[in-house]
Amino acid sequence: MERAQAAALASAGVGLLVLGLKFFAWWITGSLALYSDALESIINVVAAMTAFVALRVAAQPADQNHPYGHHKAEYFSAVIEGALIIVAAIVILRDAYDALQAPKTLDAPLVGVAVNGLATVINLVWGLMLVRRGRDWRSPALVADGKHVLADVFTSGGVLIGLGLAAATGWAILDPVIAVVVALNILWSGGAMVRDSVSGLMDQAAPAEMVGQIRRLISEHGEGALEAHDVRTRHAGQVTFIDFHLVVPGEMTVAESHGICDRLEAAIEGAVEGAVVTIHVEPGEEAKQRGLPVI
Repeated sequence: MERAQAAALASAGVGLLVLGLKFFAWWITGSLALYSDALESIINVVAAMTAFVALRVAAQPADQNHPYGHHKAEYFSAVIEGALIIVAAIVILRDAYDALQAPKTLDAPLVGVAVNGLATVINLVWGLMLVRRGRDWRSPALVADGKHVLADVFTSGGVLIGLGLAAATGWAILDPVIAVVVALNILWSGGAMVRDSVSGLMDQAAPAEMVGQIRRLISEHGEGALEAHDVRTRHAGQVTFIDFHLVVPGEMTVAESHGICDRLEAAIEGAVEGAVVTIHVEPGEEAKQRGLPVI
């Protein structure tokens, strides 16, 4: 199984474990704040499975109907996950509103805090690993899943602090207030995730550092050519599409210009993981007629 798919499937397993611990903490305390934290964990599990399916689709080779591959399926996963997070936030806000009208005293709050704390530590370790692996493997679905898990960690940390204060002071109203704060944090996280995913679906360009690296590689390995221009990039999941125009002397043979292109493609694909390079060759005379600078 492809490594990113395996990580997404494992994430679902970890999510189920954390979900069980958090619902147990809510069951023994009756805390709305812990309930909101557990509800977010349900979405973690659903999101992990969505990421797994998306990665399976994205890994399919190009076909007649999708000649550029299925890489953007990962962005759909992140959009769906963000939408689920927003729905969860709305549900929590509704329940918190009811609880604010009639706050309830918590049962066994310290035990609930301890159980939820264990679940939070598990999430912290797993979330950091997902984000690191997702960036190393250039997988938007894994990065989105990892960021969601880490957002859950920060949420849980706030819940634990708030419940500790509620237990120490006896202020029952702190429980629904914390739930409101959790919901607003979830809402912000889901909105940011949808925004980032939409940028990918809109063919966002590669980072400026990567574009600069590509230009340097063209300069270093383009011996024999006159210039390169119109360098364009776009991300699609784990793939970066790169295309540019290469100006060569008009008297150069097709074989010679093809050799330069092969050298450039090998250099770029060796330095940029997942690069797909397309080069349009044009003669120097044509560039002059179009008013382009020829080096």
